[in-house]
Amino acid sequence: MAFGAGGGSPDEVKGDINVTPLVDVCLVLLIIFMVVTPMLQSGVDVALPQGAHSEKKPGKESDLIVSIKVDGTVFIGQDWIPDRDLPRYMKAEHDKNAGRNVMVKADKRINFGKVRMVMKAANDADFTAVSFLTENQMAGKQIAQQTK
Repeated sequence: MAFGAGGGSPDEVKGDINVTPLVDVCLVLLIIFMVVTPMLQSGVDVALPQGAHSEKKPGKESDLIVSIKVDGTVFIGQDWIPDRDLPRYMKAEHDKNAGRNVMVKADKRINFGKVRMVMKAANDADFTAVSFLTENQMAGKQIAQQTK
């Protein structure tokens, strides 16, 4: 003998929504975004300086990302480069693709002499475009004004 939970006939349509598949899909999407988001940043994570007039400029996939951490270590992409090898490495990168731009991500707490050394290495390697990455200081205020 079978018991029904709805109190009606077995052919009756249930009016309840099954949210279990929706929750499953949302959790999978959340996990995917949590895994992929750290990979979207190129280079090494540094605390960028803030600029009042920072603008988002389109970057290219081929841009050379040079990161300078707070302890003065220099990374090109994810690779640590010793100071003595930096000019030779930059020249080799220029020879691979002469049209690429150099994007410098320098920690805001470092000595400017290290940034100068990276810029000199880029200049000696014949790179013609060097940009500095900064955070927009007014981003929160601009977002608040747009929502009004």
